[in-house]
Amino acid sequence: MESKKDMKYLKPLQLFEEKKLVKICAPMVRYSKQGFRILVRKYDCDLTFTPMIISNSFVRSIKARDSDFTTCPEDRPLIVQFAASSYDDFANATEIVAPYCDGVDLNCGCPQRWAIAEGYGSCLLGKPQLIKDMVRNAQARVNNSDFTVSIKIRIHKDIKETVSLCQQACNAGVSFISVHGRTKDERCQPVHYDAIQTIKDSVSVPVVANGDIKSLEDAVTVQKLTGVNGVMSARGILANPALYAGYKDTPTQCIQDWVDIALTVGTPFPCFHHHLMYMLEQTLSRSERLVFNSLASTSAVIDFLRENLGIT
Repeated sequence: MESKKDMKYLKPLQLFEEKKLVKICAPMVRYSKQGFRILVRKYDCDLTFTPMIISNSFVRSIKARDSDFTTCPEDRPLIVQFAASSYDDFANATEIVAPYCDGVDLNCGCPQRWAIAEGYGSCLLGKPQLIKDMVRNAQARVNNSDFTVSIKIRIHKDIKETVSLCQQACNAGVSFISVHGRTKDERCQPVHYDAIQTIKDSVSVPVVANGDIKSLEDAVTVQKLTGVNGVMSARGILANPALYAGYKDTPTQCIQDWVDIALTVGTPFPCFHHHLMYMLEQTLSRSERLVFNSLASTSAVIDFLRENLGIT
């Protein structure tokens, strides 16, 4: 890990103050790692999140810290997202990463069964007092007004419960709230943008909308519908890392940039390859995708890109 104290950039709260719409890359397990974060910043992404990190393992294991969190001077502004079930774990993890990032985020939305069984993610939606304690303890541990402590949530079936939770988090001093506009039981159903608007109208901190942001037009439309301060893309930006720059599909230059960045930072082959599989889905024919997806080495991937797309 390497801190970036001398380089100038807008920190999260400055972004919300100065930009009409803050464009954010969501925390994605396996995918929103250092190389990809550097890539999307080249294409008008304002703020990035790490993948969700399990706080207790991170605190207790140097090996876990080295594996789960890497960064560099160019990797800012950056939010580190943690899964936690106790305020001590969340505060301790926050203290460790504070010199190397601009804020931490508490995952209160992950709907996976293993996370809920461990007391993480959407399990916390029913524990607003614990969320308040986590936010307060993390802020107290860092004691830096520029450092953000945010939460990322899903909505309840009864939106009044979500509004109450968000208002309690605001009273605890949460910096901003990211809202995935689905319940923990919903997957591909339409996003409840009306619920996001209700939350935005009910709190005093910045609100970020998450869910089905697949183009710059989507981002603008969602802001108009909800009045949010920012939007967060996951699957959309995975398929097209240049979407915030207005590209309909991943441009060839973006693919070239990914190859250059991934090789420079030493991205493991599975991650390097999988990102390209997502980026090229709309570019390659079905037969070409079958060939590309079966490639098993970096050199084979580079050869394919050179022969088919002119990428070196």
